[in-house]
Amino acid sequence: MARPLVIEPLTKAAFAPFGTIIEADPSSVRLINGGTTERFHALARADVVGDGASVIINLFRGQPRSFPYVVDMVERHPLGSQSFSPLSGHNWLAVVAPDEDGRPGVPRVFRVSGSRGLNYGRNVWHHPLIAVGAVCDFLVVDREGPGNNLVEFFYEEPFVIESAGNSDGASKP
Repeated sequence: MARPLVIEPLTKAAFAPFGTIIEADPSSVRLINGGTTERFHALARADVVGDGASVIINLFRGQPRSFPYVVDMVERHPLGSQSFSPLSGHNWLAVVAPDEDGRPGVPRVFRVSGSRGLNYGRNVWHHPLIAVGAVCDFLVVDREGPGNNLVEFFYEEPFVIESAGNSDGASKP
């Protein structure tokens, strides 16, 4: 039987062990282009290791998941961080797990506004993209280069997210 996971509110403090929230942070703003553009500077940093490695920008198109949704695996990228920034404005779910001596612990689920992105830290256990309610496009920044940058882990006993709650639909400004 799958163990239930509760969707948590996404806060900087709650997500800090797993990475960085990417959003328009007023404390990082710089006016550029003659004062006509606000630049929200250095909201997250790509972290890659390895000779010949580089940072790449991708577009991921996530198909909406059905609920209840079974979480039976997580993955991590030991050679680079990975960020997801939604382009479609739809809310989504992020599943992360603490590292417990090289194995993932009990997952946590965060509801993420369609106006926020996340940068998963290098080597952080996370579930693949979970789009909710509609097809969603994401700008994804990650590592390309030599070396194995993907480790998957399959739980012996799965977890379940019973419902997406009120995370369906487009985010509200």
